[in-house]
Amino acid sequence: MSLTGEIKEKQNSQFLVLKHGQRRVMVKRQRSYNLMLDSARKYFPSIPKDMITLQTNQLDVCDGHYADITAEIWDDVIDLLRVVEVTRREEMTAPVTLPLDARTISSPDNRPGPSQVNEQDSCRDSDEITVNVVFPSGEIRPTKISREMRVDKLVADATQIVDIVPLLSRQLNSERGRSIGSYNIKDGDTISILFSGPGPGGVVKPEGIRYSFKNGDSINDLPKSYGSLIKKPVIYLYSPSDIDVSIKLSLIPEWTLSALYPVVTTEGHGQRLEWNVRTHQDGSLTERDSGLDVSYLFWEAETNLQAFSLPASKQQPVDTFNPISSSLDDTDSIVIPVDKATVYLDKSLKVLGLHTEARTSFISYWLPYILKHEYIALRFVPQPVYERAASLSISPQPDVVTRVFMLFRGVSKEHLANWSNAQMQAEKDVAWWVDVVGVDVARASDIALFRVLEWGGMEVLV
Repeated sequence: MSLTGEIKEKQNSQFLVLKHGQRRVMVKRQRSYNLMLDSARKYFPSIPKDMITLQTNQLDVCDGHYADITAEIWDDVIDLLRVVEVTRREEMTAPVTLPLDARTISSPDNRPGPSQVNEQDSCRDSDEITVNVVFPSGEIRPTKISREMRVDKLVADATQIVDIVPLLSRQLNSERGRSIGSYNIKDGDTISILFSGPGPGGVVKPEGIRYSFKNGDSINDLPKSYGSLIKKPVIYLYSPSDIDVSIKLSLIPEWTLSALYPVVTTEGHGQRLEWNVRTHQDGSLTERDSGLDVSYLFWEAETNLQAFSLPASKQQPVDTFNPISSSLDDTDSIVIPVDKATVYLDKSLKVLGLHTEARTSFISYWLPYILKHEYIALRFVPQPVYERAASLSISPQPDVVTRVFMLFRGVSKEHLANWSNAQMQAEKDVAWWVDVVGVDVARASDIALFRVLEWGGMEVLV
């Protein structure tokens, strides 16, 4: 072994990187699990001491997913890791009763709501029932409510629990007078409340309610536009020599694959796939099963609202990107008029490492959607957060992976006052997105390395 190789091996054995969000810290490789936790607590004090945990997705057994590293196996895996993810331990929240009263809310003119007709028939057993209210986080709270309670009252009380302002959507307004009893919801049934996530000024808009019954039937009061598509993520592979590569994609339950090319068999209810390709030095790929020659791999997914009808046993980690509850707000986004969008995007994508063809494809694809609005709010999702929702496992392991995923939404002129900080952010040098996404631009452009580049996006419908 050369002297340089010996030095490199020694460095790898002495140090590892702790990572949380966008921050990376190089620390000593501790043989003791507790000492490693102490190092994580020291450099990431925002995580409560009793909630900190260590994770990895680097080992083959992880299959590309993040898994907790326990004290029992720490000594067995420590020498195999270069980067350890520091995150907040998932909590199990004890059931708490919502402060819902049993009074029927009358219409503004004090006349009975339209759902109160024949409500006596729906109150056959008791005026009160216990239901499981499922919040967007996955938390389940058993709650005693009146059969006569109106839908808007339930939504209003639920939103107060998660400290948000209730605003009923147009579709839900049409059903606001209906009572719980009019849906024939029975004792022990589940009510999952879906939200579109924070909007201007941090206001969260309840977009509807999904009622899930024990027999599997459901009633949806959801806007037709609620389901969002993740559009045209494309994956480029660049290798200094021709090699055979396996690319595995695994989505969280809230997403289901809707289109892909080259076409391969999907697994896990349309949430997993594997491509096997031969890379070429000119950047083209040959899909081995079909023999197709392509420039990139393509996939799209649609939001899977049925994921919310399944009782969730635990909350998602705080830094998990969820397509159903994805959002943009004044603190994490920029807002620009649409006539400035193309220039801003080109500059941003360039600093994030997208080459000319990728930038052109990205902008030309999204431009028709952007032009439907007066202004747009946009942000790029940090790679580790996006990885949790759409995990890539590539073998052999690339030297560098760059995944650029944009969220955007329309903003009307009358709401610009709610986006003052985001408008100021738009005046900053676009280079700040490099730290947000977590891109190693120098390595991503090094043609001597095996590199992977992916871009995609999603319009958040509000």
